[in-house]
Amino acid sequence: MSVRKPPLLPLPLDRAASLPLQRQLYGELRAAILAGRLAPGTRLPASRALAVELGVSRNTVLGAFDQLLGEGYVEGRHGAGTFVAAMPPDRLLAAARPTTATGRPLRSPRLSRRSRELTTTVRERPAGFGAFLPGLPDCSDFPFALWARLLAKSWRRPAPSLYAGGDRAGHAPLRAAIADYLRAMRGVACDAGRVIVVSGIRQAVDLTARLVIDPGDAAWVEEPGYFGVRAALAAMGARLVPVPVDEEGCRVEDAVRLAPDARLACLAPSQQYPLGGALSLSRRLALLDWARAADAWILEDDYDSEYRYAGRPLAALQGLDRDGRVVYVGSLSKVMFPSLRLAYLVAPEGLVDRFLAMRATIDDHPSAVVQPALAAFIADGHLAAHVRRMRRRYAARQAALLRAAARHLDGLLVLRPAEAGMHLVAELAPSLARRMDDQEAARRAAAAGIVVVPLSASYLQAPRRQGLLLGYAAVAEPAIGPAVRRLAAALAVG
Repeated sequence: MSVRKPPLLPLPLDRAASLPLQRQLYGELRAAILAGRLAPGTRLPASRALAVELGVSRNTVLGAFDQLLGEGYVEGRHGAGTFVAAMPPDRLLAAARPTTATGRPLRSPRLSRRSRELTTTVRERPAGFGAFLPGLPDCSDFPFALWARLLAKSWRRPAPSLYAGGDRAGHAPLRAAIADYLRAMRGVACDAGRVIVVSGIRQAVDLTARLVIDPGDAAWVEEPGYFGVRAALAAMGARLVPVPVDEEGCRVEDAVRLAPDARLACLAPSQQYPLGGALSLSRRLALLDWARAADAWILEDDYDSEYRYAGRPLAALQGLDRDGRVVYVGSLSKVMFPSLRLAYLVAPEGLVDRFLAMRATIDDHPSAVVQPALAAFIADGHLAAHVRRMRRRYAARQAALLRAAARHLDGLLVLRPAEAGMHLVAELAPSLARRMDDQEAARRAAAAGIVVVPLSASYLQAPRRQGLLLGYAAVAEPAIGPAVRRLAAALAVG
């Protein structure tokens, strides 16, 4: 039986690298075996000879050989030397997998039916940032120096309870600061004991759905509405019932007609997403009456109600609830910065322990790293001051966007002022709608470097309106006019 001699192989070792020479040699030999440059049955050089050739110690070579031997890439033959194994393990796994002539697997991995349904309906986030990505706050003037000091102070000598994970509901001082803030700013009836810190609005929806919905139960959602809320409900097996909205928000009478036995109603009463209407008082009362009579629940998504430009922010629906039927959720990421990834829910009286027990099924506790600093940031009034600054800035940017639209988008898009929020809905003018839909308009905008979201993407059913969501909060005022001109040029072509 003939023995293959090893070919001359470059085995570059970098003595200045942080990776030990032994690991480098192991990696080079393993790569050569897997690539077929060292074929099965090939005898490797003797350890002493290879050490001399590479200018390394023999122990370095022996260590690399031992690693390859232990992982099955080579085999030792007594008195004969070290040889490449007949079939290295990585290639053995590949050989066992049925493939086509192109080397691709014949079958895709089998997943649950629910996962297939959910993952095929996920909507991609628009590529890039800048004008006019909706939902993005302006972080350019956030007091990061102050934030850094608060972070450093909270972790200089942390209490054991803090670095060990802390309370499942969140850092107690943060929950107290959130409760004080919500009572003063939003009219929410709560104390610290009812506040639970979560990692985002979707986790709050997920926890609520796990607690009150069984698979197949009906859940009202606004039409159009926020995809993230719908996805969290669908993941829990809810039967989504799209309810139309108008300038007074969710049409509660239609919802009761469509699904009177729904277990949960998810809506944004203070600032409907994406159209912006606020739920009227008569509809708020009708909604609470329905929840009481149907033994159902309401999830109030208060995602950016701080940014109301006419008068004070509207009081939360939760403040009218006398039967403990409303789960109130809000986010801190939109008023501070997106990567904060912290939100909160206010549980109805008597359900806090149930929420925490349900939370334990998905994780132990939220990250405590930023919570002490955030507690101080809120309690010392910095959050309220930052919100006031941003409210003035966003109001000015909305006005600038409307002025630019009047100059450049006539006959293309129709924009109207909004009393609140961080974006405007730009409906397709009839002349533009005859040439393209909002999906095509969004693609053309993207080609011109403008990031927008088509309104039709917010519908579960056939869209009733065509338009673009233009987020203005994170666009500096001098940049708004040029961006609108680029958008107009992109839509005017063809």
